[in-house]
Formats: sequence, structure tokens, C-alpha cells
Amino acid sequence: MTVRAAVLPAVGAPLEITGIELPEPGPGQVRVRLAAAGVCHSDLSLSNGTMRVPVPAVLGHEGAGTVTAVGEGVAGLVPGTPVVLNWAPACGGCPACARGDVWLCGHALDGAARVHARTADGTELHPGLNVGAFAEETVVPAACALPLPEGVPLTDAALLGCAVLTGYGAVHHSARVQPGETVAVFGVGGVGLATLQAARIAGAARIIAVDVSPGKEELARACGATDFVLADEQTPRALRALTGKQGVDVAVECAGRAQSIRAAWESTRRGGRTTVVGIGGKDEQVTFNALEIFHWGRTLTGCVYGNSDPARDLPAIAAHVREGRLNLSALVTEHITLKDIPTAFEDMLAGRGGRALVVF
Repeated sequence: MTVRAAVLPAVGAPLEITGIELPEPGPGQVRVRLAAAGVCHSDLSLSNGTMRVPVPAVLGHEGAGTVTAVGEGVAGLVPGTPVVLNWAPACGGCPACARGDVWLCGHALDGAARVHARTADGTELHPGLNVGAFAEETVVPAACALPLPEGVPLTDAALLGCAVLTGYGAVHHSARVQPGETVAVFGVGGVGLATLQAARIAGAARIIAVDVSPGKEELARACGATDFVLADEQTPRALRALTGKQGVDVAVECAGRAQSIRAAWESTRRGGRTTVVGIGGKDEQVTFNALEIFHWGRTLTGCVYGNSDPARDLPAIAAHVREGRLNLSALVTEHITLKDIPTAFEDMLAGRGGRALVVF
């Protein structure tokens, strides 16, 4: 079956919008017709080599759609089932899974090496981060297709696959924000906007959004920010001024840059907590001296996929959506088509907008 897809032919090469030959689902697999796919910064990181996966590949890992066919042995999914794509399915048997840390599964990305589809000339294509969501249809392991809870619009549900699970989990599972605490969110893209909403749900008393772009303030306040600080060299001082010279209880860094990680850490009070969600490159070096680590007593923690278990967290997040506490559409700054994805990459590099949503 031929479908249109966004293909990365090689690291650093421009995306190509082209037809691909998608096979029928094999044993344990399902075919999904995409309703929408979010354009995430991780896709940009795959295209420029910051994150390495086999290429050529169909990119896109944040999506939702409807099952159209199932392979042998698939249970719980039938044609017509609305699903959210899960780009990091846990194997259930590795040491991380045995500890309950399914977001650190050692085999979650094994599927990125499989042959997913072929171009018209027979070139083998891989599925980016497992799911190849930048396509009209995709074939994935059944573990990568989670039934969508009722009450969530299918198009908006694409955002649950990465941005929302990551932002929600960063607040509730990694930083463990408590009611009445102060929270700063560095980087107001799709994940940052989800993090702001999650902090509001957690009952944070003051939520400060930090970004290099003044155009993000309206978006940030719509998602729960009580304050907005334009990022510069004095950001930690500005945040302490807003918190009685103490610093915030929690900082969540969503940009993956050394300067903002350091600023986030410096912006917390003594004993404060910093969670790093952003994915940075190897050249982004963050330094601390031994005395300040001792004196401030702060913690700095990495956070993968929001430390989330999608099977556990999706129903809870869906309840927040149904009850009006979480607004998925507030994360989306524009609806685009497949051919517009390269422009969306440029916008991300320039720090513009929140989440672009590819609608099929």
C-alpha cells in the first residue's frame, strides 16, 4: 500500500515528502491511519544527529489515529479502535522494567532498527522512534498503540504521545510538585506549555514561565503561568526577586541547553529541585563547583519521557482533559500538512511558537 510520508534520507539532509510502500501488519502488529502528529523538537534532534537512529527513516513519534487492520495474535485492538502512539514501549523484562522504571527500558527503542517500509525504488526505511508518525498511515507493534480513553478528541490526542506525558510526568513524577510550591518552567515550547498546565493541576502557588521570546508570554499565561520572565544572564536574580529573594522550589528545564540548565539550577532555593527534560547535545557542557553543590543542597535530576508509564498515566491525563483542567488545544500554535514540516523545524530552531500539529 502506498502512503505519503516525511522521510529523512540521511542525517543532516532535508526531509523528503514522498510516497512509501507500507506492508500489511505482521504478527503482533497493527496498521494505524493517522489523524494527527505533533512536530516535536526530538524529531529535529533526529534529523540533525543529536539523537541517533538508523536512517533513512520515517520521522514522527507523537501521533494518534485509528486502527485499520491487525496482525495475527493481537489482542485488545480491533479495526476502528482510536489509539495514541507510544514511541517507547516497555519490554517488561529488563532490569529497569523489573524496578518499575519502564521509561528507562533498555529495549524500548529496539524497534527503530526494523524495516518499516520501502521507497518506490526498494530502499529500506526505518521507523524513526519506533512509530513513523509523519505519514498518512503506519504499521507498529501492538505495544506502540494504546487505546485512547473516552472524551479526548482524536486530533488533539496526538499531543498525549510525547509533549503532555513528558510535561505532566516531569511535574508529578520527577519533581513531585506539592500544593503551594513555586515552580519555574524554562522553555515554553510544546513540552513547556504542558508543564505549565501540569504545575497548575498540581496546585503550585506561583508558576513562572521563562523563555527567550517575548511572543511566548500570551501562550504561557493561557497555560497557567502567573508570571513571565524574558530569559537573559540575570534570570536567576529575576526569579529570586519574584520569590522573596529565596528562589523557586522547583525548576523544570525544557530546552536542553547548558545555559538554561545552569540558570534553572541557580533559580531554585536552598534545597530546591531542578528537573531537566530538554534533550541537549554532547557539546552542551554544564559545570558546577564542589563548594556550591555542598552549600546549596539542591538536586538536579534528568527526566526521560516524564518518568511516565503511559498505560498508567493516560487515563489520569484524559480525566483532566474531560474535566477541563488540561487544555490540549492550548499547546497547538498552528495546524499544518506534511509538506509544512520543514518550515516547522525552522520555527523550532528560531524559538517561535509552541507545537505545530500535522493534520491528515
